[in-house]
Amino acid sequence: MAARTKLIADSGSTKTEWALLGDREPGIYHTQGVSPYFQTAEQIRQIMQVELIPQLPAGTVVDEVYFYGTGLAQQKNTQLVTDCLKAVWPSAAVDVNHDLMGAARALCGRTPGIASILGTGSNSCYFDGNTIVKNNPGLGYILGDEGSGAYLGRKVLQYYLYNTFDEELMVRFDQKYNTSKDEILENVYRKPLANRYLSTYSTFLSENRGHFLIENILEDGLNDFFFNHLYKYRESWTTSLHFTGGIAWHFQDILKELCELYELPLGKILRTPMEGLIEYHHR
Repeated sequence: MAARTKLIADSGSTKTEWALLGDREPGIYHTQGVSPYFQTAEQIRQIMQVELIPQLPAGTVVDEVYFYGTGLAQQKNTQLVTDCLKAVWPSAAVDVNHDLMGAARALCGRTPGIASILGTGSNSCYFDGNTIVKNNPGLGYILGDEGSGAYLGRKVLQYYLYNTFDEELMVRFDQKYNTSKDEILENVYRKPLANRYLSTYSTFLSENRGHFLIENILEDGLNDFFFNHLYKYRESWTTSLHFTGGIAWHFQDILKELCELYELPLGKILRTPMEGLIEYHHR
C-alpha cells in the first residue's frame, strides 16, 4: 500500500519552506511567505498555485497538508489559510496551526518539553507532548521579544548611537553599514517592519565574536530571555529546553553556557523547525 502523500509548510511573513513526504525522499521547496494579516485569499492561493505547484513532481496528489505559520493565533486567520489550502487541494485533509505549535512539535516530538523560538522575534511555551499548555505572553519587539534578532539588533544600534562601542567597533560598524543616526531613526520610527530592520543588525554580532562588548550584548540579551520567559515555567527545571531559529542556531554556545550556569536541561537546537517537522509527520 502506497504511503499517503503529506505536504508540510513552515511559513513566516517573508518566506515559506515546504516539504513533500511520500514514497520518495522528502522534497524541499521554497516560496514567498504567507501572512494572513497582509495578504488576501487570492494572493495566498496564487503563492501555492504559481510558486509551489510548478516545483512539485508532475502528477503529485496531496493527501494531507500540515501548515504552520505566523499570524495564526486568531481563528479568522486560521480559517482564511485553511480555505485557501482546501481550494488548491480540495480532496486533502488540512491542518493549520500557528508557528509556535510547529516549533513545539519539531523540537519536542510527542514528549513534554519547553519549546522556544529565537529568530526575528522570540516566543516560548510548555508543550505536554500533545498541546501547548502554557505560553508566556509575548509583548512584541517594542516592549519584549527578549533574545530575538530585533532585540539584539536594537542593542547594537544603542551601543553605536550612544558611542558605547570602542573605536575599533565603531569603524567596523561604519564600514559595514555606511548609515547615519537620521537614517536609523527614520527606519525605526517611520517606516514599516521596524522589527525586521532591527534584526538585520544582529549579524554584526556574529561577525565580531570574541570582542568583550559583543559578548556582553549577546550574554545579556539571551539571559534576558531566560529570566523573563524560561524562568516563568516551573517545568524548565524538570523537562528539556529546546530552541529553534537563526539566533538560537548562531549563538547556541551561549545558550549551552546559560543552561549549564542555571542547571537547566538542554535539549535540541534546530536552525529551522522543518527537520523536526519531517520527523514528526513521517509516521
